Amino acid sequence: MNLDHVFKKTLVRPFAGIRKKPEVPEGLLCKCSMCKKAIVAEDVRKNFYVCPSCNGYFRVRAQERIARIADEGSFLEWDQDLVGKNPMEFEGYEEKIAAARLKTRLKEAVVTGQCTIGGEPCVLCVMDGRFMMASMGEAVGEKITRAAEEATKKKLPIIIFTCSGGARMQEGIISLMQMAKTSAALKRHSDEGLLYISVLTDPTTGGVTASFAMEADIILAEPKALIGFAGPRVIEQTTGQRLPAGFQRAEFLLEHGFVDRIVERSEQKKVLTDLLHLHSVSVELKVSSFSEKTEIENVKAAEENIQKKYSAWDRVCFSRDKKRPIGYDYINLLIDQFYEFHGDRMMTDDKAVTAGIGFFDGKPVTVIAQEKNENFGMCSPQGYRKALRLMRQAEKFHRPILCFVDTPGAACGIEAEEHGQGEAIARNLFEMSSLKTPILSILIGEGGSGGALALAVADEVWMMENAVYSILSPEGFSSILWKDSKRAKEAADSMKLTAADLKKAGIVERVFEEPAHFSKDHMEDVAEALRSQIDQFLLKYGSMDSIELCEHRYQRFRKY
Repeated sequence: MNLDHVFKKTLVRPFAGIRKKPEVPEGLLCKCSMCKKAIVAEDVRKNFYVCPSCNGYFRVRAQERIARIADEGSFLEWDQDLVGKNPMEFEGYEEKIAAARLKTRLKEAVVTGQCTIGGEPCVLCVMDGRFMMASMGEAVGEKITRAAEEATKKKLPIIIFTCSGGARMQEGIISLMQMAKTSAALKRHSDEGLLYISVLTDPTTGGVTASFAMEADIILAEPKALIGFAGPRVIEQTTGQRLPAGFQRAEFLLEHGFVDRIVERSEQKKVLTDLLHLHSVSVELKVSSFSEKTEIENVKAAEENIQKKYSAWDRVCFSRDKKRPIGYDYINLLIDQFYEFHGDRMMTDDKAVTAGIGFFDGKPVTVIAQEKNENFGMCSPQGYRKALRLMRQAEKFHRPILCFVDTPGAACGIEAEEHGQGEAIARNLFEMSSLKTPILSILIGEGGSGGALALAVADEVWMMENAVYSILSPEGFSSILWKDSKRAKEAADSMKLTAADLKKAGIVERVFEEPAHFSKDHMEDVAEALRSQIDQFLLKYGSMDSIELCEHRYQRFRKY
C-alpha cells in the first residue's frame, strides 16, 4: 500500500543568512580506503603515505618513492622516453595510453635508473600503479630488461619495487613474452653472482608475480600488500568459494614461505641499506694473534676434565635442559646486524629453523640454527628446504655458513611424510657435500640422527661439552635393540654419544667447555671461546679455493 499521501512533509529551512554548507579546501583532506576516515593529506605525506589512524598503506607514486629511498640527488633516470607500440592494433589503446601519460606525467608504468641507497650504488626500478595499474606491456618489460642488463654490465645489485595488475591485455602475446624476457635477463644477472632484491607492494599480481617479482635473492613486502597470481575476484568466480580473511596478503605469503621479510615503509631505506652493505663487504682474512698450539693444549686439558665429570646419561639430560641456550641465543651474542629470512619458497615457513645473514667480526656470514623452543627443534621438510635455500644463496655470494644444531631428530608424522621428509634430508646431504663455500656446524644441544646430520655436512663439526650426537635417542636405541626403553641410561653409555667420545673417534674437531648451570645468562666465556675459534676457521677455510674446499669436505666424510 502506498502511504506517501498520508504523511505531510516538513521542510527544514536554514537560518537566515546561511546559504550553503562550509566547504573544505580542495586537497586538504583525503580518505583512507581501509578505515574510511577523512584525514589531513599533509599528515599522510609526512607519514610516507601511511594512514596515521589505522596504519593502512596508500599507494605511492614512483617519483615519491624514489625520493624517499634513494640518497638525495643520486638518482639518474634511464630510458625515460622509451615507449611501446600497439602490436594488436587494439582499438582505443593509444588513446588510453595518452590519457595515462597526461594523468601521471610518466611515459610508462615503471621508472628505472641508477642511484645510491645509504651510500651503496645500485640499480633501482619502481613501478607506478597509477599508469594503467602498472600492467606489464612491451615498454615495461623492455625497461626492466635493460635495467637488469646494465646492472649486470656494471656489476651492480638491482632493486625492483613491484606493483602491477598483471599483463597488459591490449598487447596480447607480446605482454606474455615480457615474463620470459625479464626472467632471462635477471638469470644472467644472478649467474654473475649479483644481488637482486624485490619489494612487493600493493597490488602485485598476474604476470609480474609469476616472473621477476618472485625471482629475487631476497623478497621483501609491504604490510598487507595484495600479492598473488590470479586476483581474488577471479579465484572466487572460478571456484565459487569465498576467500578467507587475509588471503593473498603479504602476511599470508610470509606464513606460506614465499616472502623473506615484511618491512614497514618507514624502515625500508635502512633495511635496503643494510642488505646492500652486507653484500658489498667481502670476507677479509686476517691473521689472528691467537695461538693454535695454545688452543690444542687447552682442548686436551678440557677433554680430560670433561671425561671425568659426568656420565653419558648426565650429559643427555644436560643437553635437554630447558634453561640451556638455544640457537637464537648464540646468534644474538656472535652475530651483528642479523637479518632473519623466512620460508622455503614452496609451502611454508618452519619456525624450528632460524635462518638469515649478518656480520661475524665484520665479515658477512649466513647463519642457520635449529630452535629448541619451536617443536623441540624437530624440523619439517620445509625447514630443511629453507635452510638449503639460504645455503645456496650463501654459495652464490661466497658467504661462509654457520650452523647451530640442536634437535632430537627430524619431525615425524603423516604430514612430514606427505611433504617428503626423507627427500628433504637427502637433498641437504647431497647439496651440502659440494657447496663452494666454508661450512661450520656446531652441536649446541641434542644432535639426533639424520635431523641433525642434515645441517652438519660441514668442513668441521664442533660440540659443546654437554651436547650429544647419535644415531637416535637412548630411549629409541634401547627400545629397538633391547625392547626396553627403561634401559636408556645403559644405552647412553653404550652409544658413545658424548663430546669426548666423538672427539676421540674423530667425528668432531673441537669441544668447548661449559660453565656450571649453563644458560643464556652465562654465555660470555663460551661466546668468546667460540668467537676466537670461528675466526680461525674462517681464516683457514676461506683461503681455500672451491676445488680444494670441496675435496677436503669429501675426504672428511670419506674416511668413516
